[in-house]
Amino acid sequence: MNIGLIAHDSKKTLMENFCIAYRGILSKNTLFATGTTGQLIEEVTNLSIHKYLAGPLGGTQQLGAQIEHDQMDLVIFLRDPLKPAPHEPDVNNVVRLCDIHNIPLATNLATAELLVKSLDRGDLEWREMYK
Repeated sequence: MNIGLIAHDSKKTLMENFCIAYRGILSKNTLFATGTTGQLIEEVTNLSIHKYLAGPLGGTQQLGAQIEHDQMDLVIFLRDPLKPAPHEPDVNNVVRLCDIHNIPLATNLATAELLVKSLDRGDLEWREMYK
């Protein structure tokens, strides 16, 4: 499955720790991330990640395009609701596109853990039929 990973600056350490904790599950999938987030995850986990541009430089839009073309199966977007990003329209677009295309989306750690554990159990196999 294709998994998108995005984290606002204040959530990057949380994303790193999440990926360390679930490295075994994540390593069985194809990972995509915005540039800085992807680089940080690679450094701490040695996972192979396809990196887009940094979020504010268009990486969020690149990930959105992949969602739009139904090439993403799950998105974990650890965002900071208290600090709007300068590229907030792109951020909101990712959430909107996930809703439009029925892509499971986690915007906080609790939901991210549920989705990754569901992925490991095979609960997201419906995505293959949906495509």
